Amino acid sequence: MNRPIYLDAHATTPVDPRVLEAMLPYFSDKFGNAASKTHAYGWSAEAAVELCREVVAAAIGAWSPKEIVFTSGATESNNLALRGVMEAAAPGSHLVTTAIEHHAVLDPARHLERLGYEVTFVPVEPNGIVDPIRVAAAMNARTALVSVMTANNEVGTIQPIAELGRITRERGVYLHTDAAQAIGRMAIDVDRMGIDLMSMSAHKIYGPKGVGALYVRSRGPRVRMVAQMDGGGHERGLRSGTSNVPGIVGLSKACELLSTESRAENERMRVMRDRLYAALLASVEGVALNGDPERRLPGNLNVSIAGIPSDTLIGALPEIAISSGSACTSASLEPSYVLRAMGQSDERARSSLRFGVGRFTTDAQVERAAELVAAKVRELRSAADAGTLGVARRG
Repeated sequence: MNRPIYLDAHATTPVDPRVLEAMLPYFSDKFGNAASKTHAYGWSAEAAVELCREVVAAAIGAWSPKEIVFTSGATESNNLALRGVMEAAAPGSHLVTTAIEHHAVLDPARHLERLGYEVTFVPVEPNGIVDPIRVAAAMNARTALVSVMTANNEVGTIQPIAELGRITRERGVYLHTDAAQAIGRMAIDVDRMGIDLMSMSAHKIYGPKGVGALYVRSRGPRVRMVAQMDGGGHERGLRSGTSNVPGIVGLSKACELLSTESRAENERMRVMRDRLYAALLASVEGVALNGDPERRLPGNLNVSIAGIPSDTLIGALPEIAISSGSACTSASLEPSYVLRAMGQSDERARSSLRFGVGRFTTDAQVERAAELVAAKVRELRSAADAGTLGVARRG
């Protein structure tokens, strides 16, 4: 059976065969617990984890491998960063974030708000980019943390993290960024960009699911935070639990591949993304780009097609794996909160489609996807004109 064309690389990516090959020995021959300090099996696992820590640290420009805390993924890393820093701060401290963050940041922020912390959700511009001046204006004397994602998971817009880093450093405030979508898709250097905490996830970069990391700055300044999981003092006391050695090896190998291949890969994805957009513009009426046309991830294309609800179109296109937004909200019938926060109408938000071009996407798949979308849109609009489908035709 032919499988659908996969164009949902923002939701997840397949494990690269080279990553899987690196992981396999740690399921069987090298199965030791990295916390077992009394025998060779444990020593071997610990050595592998520490080597991986060095690779991940080098990939993001961290000063020390000890600044890398392995977690189950970006969601846990975000929770550890937000809750950990705010709980270590004075009662009633202030958190600043944006209205278009992933729910892995928005939900912990709202939880902190219920606990009595002050939280400000800064609006973004119509292109999905937050104005650093607005972030600076939102800060006050009690601000302990600013959290702004590096690149948005729906519309792909890249935020001015380095500028925010300068602002937070001047104010003596920590800067956290969720970089799950950005790692490998743009140059990241935590020192140069003034980042104090950064979340990442392996499954967004052709590694396995269920493993990620949080970068925690250890000097200039040293980040103070409270652990959110206790039970053994693993990861320098910040994240207890038996290390997922095969997963950590997979994350490390994925980072290693990106360090050597990402530049050429990103250019190839950008070309395919632009070809897809051009094909849609040429064959479909009423296509509107969501997000900034330039400051966006190379594989991201988010468009709205006038008069065609995205759930209707996606349901009518089993040949393509695409989405209308975050995988975490894919079951929701509500319009995209990201697009609404950008000032778009409910109708435009409900008609948004997110295409995610990835490492294994081919030119032929992109061309075929554009043809399928165009044909299905014509079919749905004809049905609407005939009064057999509840969608409106708009040019």
